[in-house]
Amino acid sequence: MNGAGLFPADTTEDVRARGAGSTRQVAVLPVGSFEQHGPYLPLATDTLVACAVARDIAAAYPVHLLPPVTVSCSHEHAGWPGTVSISSVTLHAVIRDMADSLRRSGVEALVLVNGHGGNYVLGNVVQEAAARGERMALFPAPEDWETARERAGVATSLQTDMHAGEIETSILLHAHPESVRPGYETADLIADDRRHLLTTGMSAYTDSGVIGRPSLGTAAKGKELLASLVDSFAAYFTLLTSEQDGTDETDELGVRVVRVERA
Repeated sequence: MNGAGLFPADTTEDVRARGAGSTRQVAVLPVGSFEQHGPYLPLATDTLVACAVARDIAAAYPVHLLPPVTVSCSHEHAGWPGTVSISSVTLHAVIRDMADSLRRSGVEALVLVNGHGGNYVLGNVVQEAAARGERMALFPAPEDWETARERAGVATSLQTDMHAGEIETSILLHAHPESVRPGYETADLIADDRRHLLTTGMSAYTDSGVIGRPSLGTAAKGKELLASLVDSFAAYFTLLTSEQDGTDETDELGVRVVRVERA
């Protein structure tokens, strides 16, 4: 597998020079996983996706690109060989330690680019950081993925495209085509009602490990998905680098509203 783009090539001087021109330095941390993605996508799929998103963000914005977190919370995939997980407590601690370390070196804001839907704890990490007055964000939000899905012409809904489906296959066909093995063209499986997923794990819903329609994946869709996410990141960058976190307004009910202009 080609690992190009997984590890940034910056030197200390690169980081210093980038920070000199910014009102506030922003670091971007890809968070992936190491879990089954059916017989045709690699265990590192979520890490490759997160790195592709973060790499394209770093090419478009003056951010400090970090190496990925490659093992996370994949407990629902434990029924398949090769899957490795850490606890949510450990992942929480790793992210918080990294954010503390970045602040000590002058990088005040951190964006977690999450490639694995099972990393629920990342939302808590960001929520708690914000309560402490720290600048942190989780990207992409479901709304960002929905915008990207529509722009790229992805036919499968986000509900149906749960795992190793059209979106992930498309991004890898674009960013890492050498990692996609034959077989995705006939691997579609739909299991939209997954209400007991956390209790039973993925194996109760799929034998192959796939839930979605990978047969619809194309490199062109993958390219457009990433381009849309890069555009969506503008609002996050503006929010994190703004001196006042946006423009404060008050709505008709007297509730404080923060509005952020796209860069």
